Amino acid sequence: MIAVQVLNTRCCIAGGGPAGMMLGFLLARAGVDVVVLEKHADFFRDFRGDTIHPSTLEVMRELGLLDAFLALPHQEVQELRGEVFGSSFTLADFRHVPTHCKFLALIPQWDFLNFIATQARRYPGFHLHMSSEVTGVIEENGVVVGVEAKTEHGPLHVRAGLVVGADGRHTTVRGSAGLEVIESGAPIDVLWFRLPRKPEDSAATGGYIEPGRFFVMIYRDAYWQCAYVIPKGGFDALQSAGLEAFKAQVVAVAPLTRSSIGTLTSWDDIKLLTVQIDRLRQWFRPGVLCIGDAAHAMSPVGGVGINLAVQDAVAAANALAVPLRDGTLEISDLQAVQRRREWPTAVTQRAQIAVQNRVVAPVLAAAGDAHGPRKPPLFLRIIRWLPFLQRIPARVIGVGVRPEHVQSPVG
Repeated sequence: MIAVQVLNTRCCIAGGGPAGMMLGFLLARAGVDVVVLEKHADFFRDFRGDTIHPSTLEVMRELGLLDAFLALPHQEVQELRGEVFGSSFTLADFRHVPTHCKFLALIPQWDFLNFIATQARRYPGFHLHMSSEVTGVIEENGVVVGVEAKTEHGPLHVRAGLVVGADGRHTTVRGSAGLEVIESGAPIDVLWFRLPRKPEDSAATGGYIEPGRFFVMIYRDAYWQCAYVIPKGGFDALQSAGLEAFKAQVVAVAPLTRSSIGTLTSWDDIKLLTVQIDRLRQWFRPGVLCIGDAAHAMSPVGGVGINLAVQDAVAAANALAVPLRDGTLEISDLQAVQRRREWPTAVTQRAQIAVQNRVVAPVLAAAGDAHGPRKPPLFLRIIRWLPFLQRIPARVIGVGVRPEHVQSPVG
């Protein structure tokens, strides 16, 4: 029988994504002993969100890390543009957002996570365990007191004063802890793939919309990160029609891709993101708290998932660092995190649902429909007539609802 390794810590975080890594860093910075368990051997996963929003960059500035972070290879986006039914639009102008950095930074998520991990390792209380997959919580007398995990070296039990589920939309912690999920549904899924970018191509990040087709191209220097939106459950039908038919659809909506679409040689080059929107009714119970996608799975609309995860982590550290460090954590401290973050999450999700249901879904349903929409939505026509209104979607996307600021102490 393989012996079970046992660790003891103040806080155990399941998941080394943006929420988990940022919270682990902030807690260790405050003098809290923290263990982060990440199930993968590294952070390298393709087709994850790569947008770092102005509000997240503001957090990096407050931590004194902005210059070092922006020294990493990245691209800066000041405007989001789109071509809708043949008309060009500026959808959002970030040059007026009330933050130090007035742009989106495009950087691979693995670089972001590696950067945070490197900064966190400066603190002796930070312990990152890779290849360590949480399989469930440990309960005693109705209180979560730790987690069980499987590692390369055998089973691991981590005993902790608090377990934080930051293990993403496919979370184990929230199910194991019996937390109730409210499903909102989503009418779309997204296909992610890369296409090479020629030097003479535009550097604009934006979308292409035609009846029945919704396509986004994100500028990543040497390549485009592409998102092709499809009706919920429509991937099987696309595959049945064949890869060549799919590539023809992409070229039809975005002719810029004509010379590069041939680099897609099999369906293995295309990744399906099954879109879901949900959130927990209660994010906590004694001994456990969920944040990020584990607490609220977001739609890709607006690309705000990373931003929401980081904001959750900052709010959680602000509320929990001192009581965790001092051993005075109460259930009311966990409740305070949900109270702080639930409203911004709900407002953002409602906005995403409105865009999905009122903009994206009707566009997709218009394929082959002679009576479907043939002109851009009214709000796009208005912001073209009144360009200063482009600041509104920029504020919503780039800063969000109730942005957080670092208040947790330095231990």
